[in-house]
Amino acid sequence: MPRRPAKVTQADLARAIRAAKEAGASAVTVDAEGTIQITLTASPAPIDPTSGSDEAWTPSEALQRYLKRSESG
Repeated sequence: MPRRPAKVTQADLARAIRAAKEAGASAVTVDAEGTIQITLTASPAPIDPTSGSDEAWTPSEALQRYLKRSESG
């Protein structure tokens, strides 16, 4: 008797868990029907801006040389 296709694959679970972590989920559950449920927290922790955010970013000399070479081609 041939095997039936999986309702949820390992790749599906990996994608769901990765997305849940990024969203700040507290739990990921899979039931017998193959339904993936992601439980989000009520209020995620606020992200504090890093100090010195008003500073202007300047590329390093090595990056500037690389950018000059890639523009001329």
